[in-house]
Amino acid sequence: MAAASLVSRGVQVRREGVAAAEEEDRWARLLPELVAEVVRRVEASGGERWPARKDVVSCASVCRRWRDVAVTVLRPLPESGKITFPASLKQPGPKDFPIQCFINRNKKNSTFYLYLGFTNNLTSTTGKGKFLMAAKRVRRGAHTEYIISLDADDLSQGNSAYVGKLRSDFWGTNFKIYDSQPPYDGAKASSTRSIRCFGSRRISPQVLSGNFDVGQVSYKYNLLKSRGPRRMCCTMECPSVQETWENSLEVKSLRRTGTTVLRNKAPRWHEHLQCWCLNFHGRVTVASVKNFQLVATADPTHPDSAGDDETVLLQFGKVDTDIFTMDYWRPLSAFQAFAICLSSFGTKLACE
Repeated sequence: MAAASLVSRGVQVRREGVAAAEEEDRWARLLPELVAEVVRRVEASGGERWPARKDVVSCASVCRRWRDVAVTVLRPLPESGKITFPASLKQPGPKDFPIQCFINRNKKNSTFYLYLGFTNNLTSTTGKGKFLMAAKRVRRGAHTEYIISLDADDLSQGNSAYVGKLRSDFWGTNFKIYDSQPPYDGAKASSTRSIRCFGSRRISPQVLSGNFDVGQVSYKYNLLKSRGPRRMCCTMECPSVQETWENSLEVKSLRRTGTTVLRNKAPRWHEHLQCWCLNFHGRVTVASVKNFQLVATADPTHPDSAGDDETVLLQFGKVDTDIFTMDYWRPLSAFQAFAICLSSFGTKLACE
């Protein structure tokens, strides 16, 4: 009876598999022109923001042909300003307007969750966004690491959803950002033991995964305990918009285009309020030493050189006990911006 039941179950599974294959083949036989028109109409039918954009993802998930058509129809993040697929998390943000996100901190288990905001109402951000990435703070000897993953539940470096990490020194003032993928063709991983192939859940399938050094964040010591917020400098490997991204789903080529150096925008002392102030344009509502705005330096070889103090490329600030906003522009990606913001968490006695 057991053997007969097993055979019967095997036949049922085979029939289900054949039926699924026939169903996929039926969708794959549609003319590419018709599929493109369907994707274009879905894209235009109110799919500017999530959760409506999940319909676009559903189209690309039908079968390989639909995915290939979606590649030709959808514009990449730098042009569209829309985060749709995981590949968007490694693409530069738009130039003319920010991608507005928020970070939800869980102090109990040292985890941080990045969401794409659905609403501009800062008092009701909890549960009002699309999950993008998560990070978990772990202690490894004298160092602290933030493991960044696409999986909100499995935050381990061995998981197939691992996308990178942030690693600090003993004092928590100097950080290195590691990407799971090479930032440009020919990049060398920091450790050959970490290189492995990853599955389809990754940012770019069928690419070697490792730990590639893509940025540094440094906080300046404040030994004299002078008044003022933390001072920080970031050196990032930012990909070229024109040469790197062919579309929203696939990568054309990765070329090394140099580094982008950012420093925190200097705040002004407000005599009436008796505090240091920055204009966050309503996106930050709670005073905190963690709040910052980053601007590009005029001379990348001198991080302290004055640049364009008005063009903010990343701003981060507190709006509630465990909720922080994160807005970023080109040339930063969501992954890079998230890693920089994670460095702001934690006490830095030598800097405050």
